[in-house]
Amino acid sequence: MQYAAEDRPDGTAAVLQPGFLASVFRDLGAELPEHALPEQAAREQAVAAEVAPAPDGSESPAGQAGQPGSPPDDEVAAHGRAAALTHHRTLTVRAEHEHLADLLRRAALPVSAMDFESQLRRYEPRLFADGSEGAAGAEDPEPAWADFAPAEPVDTDPDQPPSRRLLDSGYQRELAQARLGHQRALREWRTRRAEAADSGTQVARAAHDEAERSRARAVQEYNESLEECRRAYRLGEPAAVESLLERALAAAEGSTQDLPAPCRALFRPLTRTAVLDLDLPPLDVAPSLDGYRLVADGRIEPVPRAAADRASDYLRLAARLALRALQAADAVDTDEVLSGVVLNGWLRVLGAEPLCLLSVDADRDALARTRLVLTAPDTAAGSAGPAGPADRTDPTPHGEEDGTGHGVYADAEQDEALVRLRELSAVVTPDPYTGEPVTPCATVGAAVPATAELSPNEFAHLVRTVLTAGGLTGWSVRLRGPAGLVATAEGARGSALPGRWVVWASRGSDEVAAEEVRTLAEAVREEGAERGLRLTTGRFAEEALDLAAAEGYQRIHLIDGPGLRELAQTHLGLPLTTADRADD
Repeated sequence: MQYAAEDRPDGTAAVLQPGFLASVFRDLGAELPEHALPEQAAREQAVAAEVAPAPDGSESPAGQAGQPGSPPDDEVAAHGRAAALTHHRTLTVRAEHEHLADLLRRAALPVSAMDFESQLRRYEPRLFADGSEGAAGAEDPEPAWADFAPAEPVDTDPDQPPSRRLLDSGYQRELAQARLGHQRALREWRTRRAEAADSGTQVARAAHDEAERSRARAVQEYNESLEECRRAYRLGEPAAVESLLERALAAAEGSTQDLPAPCRALFRPLTRTAVLDLDLPPLDVAPSLDGYRLVADGRIEPVPRAAADRASDYLRLAARLALRALQAADAVDTDEVLSGVVLNGWLRVLGAEPLCLLSVDADRDALARTRLVLTAPDTAAGSAGPAGPADRTDPTPHGEEDGTGHGVYADAEQDEALVRLRELSAVVTPDPYTGEPVTPCATVGAAVPATAELSPNEFAHLVRTVLTAGGLTGWSVRLRGPAGLVATAEGARGSALPGRWVVWASRGSDEVAAEEVRTLAEAVREEGAERGLRLTTGRFAEEALDLAAAEGYQRIHLIDGPGLRELAQTHLGLPLTTADRADD
């Protein structure tokens, strides 16, 4: 006995739960049949209409289902609709996690060098329509007699005159055949020329040749202009350096075009340092939920992620974007024009002041340590492997199953990108979602840089460059921080700064007291040096000046802000604003 496909053996109709067929098709990765689309749309509308928000933010089926006295069939149908809606919303959240995992993987990919050599263009001629080359190839030449003339007969008798040899009958036959061949080739060549003139082929070839010559000139002019830019770059001209850096930074964004992270560059010739301002992605790039769950009373509740986990995910992405920008700047500087790079990561929100969430001050040696090595968790981030979020079937927060933090969302303290940044002495906000900014290592202000705008590495490089030009070499930095540095250096005998020196340089507007002069004198004795130099961007107190002139302190030399400005102008030819004259 047979029954209809949609009926039960008892004759009653089989009722499918709304959304069941659609979920089956989606899970199988198939498209819904066209005839089922209107029915499915109606079912989804019914699910949305019958699931209403509860006062506490969760959702519960509307109507009388689940209440005392409701028919059992209505309760089952309402529960099925709520379960289907919970499933679909959880899949949406998982897609957000997978997208973030893919961004993390792509942001860690190495960047290709965008130096001058890679930007050179090469001219390759294009063939004409008949298969011959254009401007680079020769036109159809006129047949030459030399190509048809037979070889002269071999000398059999050296005493025989040349005219006698030319009367050889065999040679004369070959000569006659060659002349006939040459005349035939001339006729064919003239015919081709005439046909080409009549069909417009010559005009098309002339236009093609002119276009090829224009292409060749354009390539040559571009390469010549690129070489001019390269000469300007080697001379440290700011416009050339900034143009090359911004091209390299824009090319590095190619792997994450769906996540714009523009980066602007400014070059300071005074310290040969590039300051990069990186726009970080919005905070909502890191998902705030782990999924949805259906509770016992039929309500749909969101499963929020731990705030620390979300902050860790965002910082991991920000760190990889920062390292990628540093790596791009290092890869493009093949001529070693840069002495260092300062990068500030800014979070820009419409209607609010930008916040600096990370800042790094890297010298040239530190830039070589910016390339990431993809590890197993990073590899799994872009796949649906065992560690990927696509395999999760429950709303448990990622990385909390066994307490080890395995998978895509590992502990931020163990993430390689953040570890690399901290090895570069970077400052990173502990939580980007609390709005707690960090102080940038360097800022970009007026056209003439001020010492307060320089990073610690920049200030140390400035002091070392100025004093090296004065005769001090063999530098050994003992202490360095945001306020200055302490170092030892050697001056050649007979130079302006002979002997061994202890250099203490600082920046700030506070006056240098006499106690600091005494401390420097003790450091000179402990180091076995001959002289000490106290340099400040501010001024010295009257007591400090009197102490430096007193007996026993004649080996201590003082340089204040005006003196440092004069040294920078004399040895570097560049202006500088110091703390004692902030209005310069």
